[in-house]
Amino acid sequence: MIVVTGAAGFIGSNLVKALNQRGHRDVIAVDDLTDGTKFQNLADCELLDYMDRDAFLEQIEFGIDLPDRIVAVFHQGACTDTTERDGCFMMQNNYAYSKLLLAYCREKGIPFIYASSAAVYGAGQVFRESRDYELPLNVYGYSKFLFDQHVRRILGDGKNQVVGLRYFNVYGPREQHKGSMASVAYHFNNQLLKSGRMRLFRGSNGYADGEQRRDFIYVDDVVAVNLWFLEHPERSGIFNVGTGRSRSFNDVARAIIHWHGHGEIGYIPFPEKLRGCYQSFTEADMTNLRKAGYQQPFKDVEAGVNNYLDWLDQAHPVLHRTTSVRGI
Repeated sequence: MIVVTGAAGFIGSNLVKALNQRGHRDVIAVDDLTDGTKFQNLADCELLDYMDRDAFLEQIEFGIDLPDRIVAVFHQGACTDTTERDGCFMMQNNYAYSKLLLAYCREKGIPFIYASSAAVYGAGQVFRESRDYELPLNVYGYSKFLFDQHVRRILGDGKNQVVGLRYFNVYGPREQHKGSMASVAYHFNNQLLKSGRMRLFRGSNGYADGEQRRDFIYVDDVVAVNLWFLEHPERSGIFNVGTGRSRSFNDVARAIIHWHGHGEIGYIPFPEKLRGCYQSFTEADMTNLRKAGYQQPFKDVEAGVNNYLDWLDQAHPVLHRTTSVRGI
């Protein structure tokens, strides 16, 4: 039995689907479906069972064993809103929850693979898994950083596999429920469909209009890294998960225009509320992941966007073809 927390979320649901495709039907999906629309992410997945997050935590906290043996936990559940200001809420959801689940896995000897974030690096220019380069800009990044620090203190004691994956800018299918926190690829595409024009930020922090750069990684590649660690239980540690190459927001917009065959790019003022807490540049140092043995290539923006828009076209053909003139 495999447990996936945050299973109805973006990366969690893609992970459940990929596990199914590899023959795993014994998946326990753990999530909070207060936002009931997230069920759509699991509608085409096969589950052994679904558990509410709070009920799951209660069982873990009081030592109530689940009916079948757990062979791995993929901990994807978290509050991922980088603009959330409620630090108590963030620390309870991202830090305390993770500590409790890790302690359970250590006691039972269960592999524990969890989602960290590139937000731990803040505004730095070096993105290497080292305390020297970690200085988060918001409480979301801090919650992830603090749990990574907790993990570092116990790594190497041999009790169980523990893997932290620092996701960079992930985009792809099943992210529609994330609202403002969905990827720029998702938002740019919707803007093009609605008005034919995408809105990018004007220059900031020394970058020209739309030239702020991020390490954009397609969700299938993120899932592949998770599953590789499942197959290599001897590997533990904290690892970046990006492509290792930053690309501009303009690059993403141009890839979307290329798929549709039309569209324009416009620029809007940089939001005041984001000044001082925005990463204008990210680029994963992939040395440690490669040294661990993961050698699969990562899709570039052009290939990833193409795959994503193909998926959207199949999932929502009426909406997606209303204004698209692809192929004309």
